[in-house]
Amino acid sequence: MAVALAVIVVGIGAWRGWAWWQARSAHAQTEQSATELRLEALESRTDGLRRDQRAQAQRLLDVAATNRVLRDEVLGLGQRGALLEESVAKLTDPTRHGAQALRLDEVELLLSQAAQRLDIAHDLAGARRAYALAAGALDGIDDHRLLNLKQALAQERTALDALGDGPQADASKRLEAIVAALPGLPREPGEPVGASPRPTWQRWLAPLVDVRPTRDTTLVAPDERTTADAALQIEISLARAALERRDEAAWRAALARIDGWLPRLWPDSPERRQVHAQVRTLQTMSAPPRPTELGSTLQQLRMLRSAGLRLQAPTPSLETPEVTP
Repeated sequence: MAVALAVIVVGIGAWRGWAWWQARSAHAQTEQSATELRLEALESRTDGLRRDQRAQAQRLLDVAATNRVLRDEVLGLGQRGALLEESVAKLTDPTRHGAQALRLDEVELLLSQAAQRLDIAHDLAGARRAYALAAGALDGIDDHRLLNLKQALAQERTALDALGDGPQADASKRLEAIVAALPGLPREPGEPVGASPRPTWQRWLAPLVDVRPTRDTTLVAPDERTTADAALQIEISLARAALERRDEAAWRAALARIDGWLPRLWPDSPERRQVHAQVRTLQTMSAPPRPTELGSTLQQLRMLRSAGLRLQAPTPSLETPEVTP
């Protein structure tokens, strides 16, 4: 009987222990499920916050781009406003109206053309014509404030006239004179200047045999004469081209080569020595310094106009002129 009672007690204890363990397991599983649900909810909220953050960052970028566009537009409006103010100032400037303004524009254009002819084309004659036209246009403006400008223009024209035809034209004339003198040089060797008379036997044999020293003679052979003449003409053309483009190094090199061809093509003679001296003079020539007065009138005119020169402009009449049929 006691054994049966003990068995029953043990069974009841085991059942209660098993029920407690089952309840604890269910409670732990419930807590784990709730924890997992909370974690999933937190991850969802985190993902949502990240999406919101990316959206906010994109909105900030869009706002920054919009601000840049607006700033550029504001700057553009400011520049347009400045341009409009400048245009209005030019429209209200009396120097922009009437015959005097047109004459000033014409004077500035002519002076600019004269400067370009001097700097680019080295055309002194064209520059003189442009200066003369500018002086005529400037004389038609009756304003005492332009006396200094007229005086500067007169000094600049005087300095330009003092240059003559210019160093380039002078060198070209000298070169052409040398080229024109080359065909007239003697082809046959003559008696050296200051040489003693030849012996009688040499004079007797002169019609048959002519004996001359050859230590100073480096003439080209007769069959090479044509080629040498062509080479000399090429050097002359190179000298002309160098002079045209104002290449001083090429100009002097071409003159040196021309001078080297002279003793090879023509024997020693006073004419050849004269041509040689002319070539050497051309080699040593240098262009004179440019006068400081050139360009001063244009600079002074631009300074006056940029400083807001106000010329006496005729007041436009508001009356309608009568038209005579």
